[in-house]
Order: sequence, then C-alpha cells, then structure tokens
Amino acid sequence: MFVKPTERLRARALRADEGRSIKEIAALVGVSVSTVSLWVRDIPLTEEQRAALDARNPRLNGQHLGGRRLSEKCREQRIAAQAHGRALARAGQPEFAGGCMLDWAEGAKSRNAAELVNADVAMLRTFLSFVERFYEVTRDRVRFSINCFTNNGLALEEIEGWWLAQLDLPASALRTSIVNRPSSASRKRRHRVLLYGTGRLTVHSTFVQEIAGIDRPEWLDL
Repeated sequence: MFVKPTERLRARALRADEGRSIKEIAALVGVSVSTVSLWVRDIPLTEEQRAALDARNPRLNGQHLGGRRLSEKCREQRIAAQAHGRALARAGQPEFAGGCMLDWAEGAKSRNAAELVNADVAMLRTFLSFVERFYEVTRDRVRFSINCFTNNGLALEEIEGWWLAQLDLPASALRTSIVNRPSSASRKRRHRVLLYGTGRLTVHSTFVQEIAGIDRPEWLDL
C-alpha cells in the first residue's frame, strides 16, 4: 500500500496535539476517512479532547440541549405542582383534607404517581372522587389492578367485573391482575375474608404528586 509520509505525520499531529476528529483530519489532510482511521488508531485522546469533540458534534449538542430543556420543563411542572397543592391545602375544604389523609395513610408515596391500595371499595371510591374533583383527573387516566385469590367460588372475570362496576371504571383502566395460590391451610377454609381481594388505584400525574403541598425538594429534579 502506498503511504504518504508527510500527510501521515500531519494527520497524527492533528490527532495527538489538537484532538481532531477522523473526519476533520481527513478533510484537512486530503485523504480518505478510512486512511486517517488507520494512521491514528493507536493515538489515545485525553478527556479534554474528547469533551471538545463532543462539543463540536451537532448531533450530541442537540441531544444535550433537548435533555436540558426537558429537565427544565419537568422541574417547572413539579414546582407548579407543589404550589398547587399548597393552595388547595390553604383553602381548607374538608373533602380535600380527607383525600390528603387517605394518601398519607394508605398511599404508595410514589414520586411519579398517586396510588392507593385497599380492600375497601368505599375508600378507593373516595380517593377516586378526590383526584377527580381537585386535580381534574378523568377516568381514562386511571389505572386499576387487583390482587386476589380465586378459591372463593368466584372466577377472576367476576372479581374484575365487580371492581370495575363498583368504581365505575372502564375496562380499559384494568391492568393485569395478580392471582395468589392458596396455601394448604387456606384450602381447608370454605371462605376468605377478602372475597374480592384488594384493588390498586393509580393516577400518573405531575400535579397529583404534591398532594397538600408537602415539601419534597428531592422530587423536583429528574
């Protein structure tokens, strides 16, 4: 293979001294990208040189800019959510206070969702009414799942249908149910206390996160 010594030396200097990219060197020296890659493959770049390359890369710059904008937007939403929760708390409405107490006592304390798990359908219905009224959550945004046994003479479809009817939720809200296998001791019992198991009500929302304005600074950033 014919080697151009002058071009090769210049290419290696551009790589080692200036941290130039393969494409940049190929354009400056006037040889192919594959040739430059072969000439400089043994030259490592410093961390500063790699950072400078990334800074000149328009694709990476776009990704970083998009990531920063998304992070800033999400932070603004979470700050607004905290302010919204505090404003509702200051209004002093008993229904709002009741919903907050349900979340504090039985909620999952999730950063990204309001979630309540309980066997009492009235409690879940109250919580559903709470997020609908004060956070304008529509039924199509609600997700619901069930944890149950099926040794009570009821099929899973019957249990799921009962919960959906009690909470007035569409079938689209239902997620995969967890069916537990009864132990040998429980098989001897004719009935279990939780005939319909427990229900999990979930709403994914930025504003619902900061119920009652509890200060959670760690939730502001992604």
